[in-house]
Amino acid sequence: MATVFTKIAKGEIPSYKVAENEDFYAFLDIAPLAKGHTLVIPKNVEDDYIFHLDEQTYMGLCAFARKVALAMMNAVPCKRIGVAVLGMEVPHTHIHLVPLQSEADLDFRKDKLKLSGDEMAAIAESISVEYEKLV
Repeated sequence: MATVFTKIAKGEIPSYKVAENEDFYAFLDIAPLAKGHTLVIPKNVEDDYIFHLDEQTYMGLCAFARKVALAMMNAVPCKRIGVAVLGMEVPHTHIHLVPLQSEADLDFRKDKLKLSGDEMAAIAESISVEYEKLV
């Protein structure tokens, strides 16, 4: 059975898309730790553990996530982009890219932001514009 992330990548469930290529998809987290919190997934592999990915998919995912993070740095005011791979809430490998002002911003126990759909769309668009400049 397809995961919710596979359905998102196929367009069966709406998302705030940030970037996409043939193999990978990046979209805003709907329960973000910070404005711009983005999830990066492989489109064609549903394994829930990043280190189960074959080397080519793993390396491609990391390279794609790097470009998304660079775009985020130009689109979202922050000092760094934090990276986390937890993968326990959705059984589909995914990388969290979180804009940071401090290390405390990467605490998944803290309350999530509640942003309007318009704000989410504007953030996604600003990151997407920056991503397109890199490809």
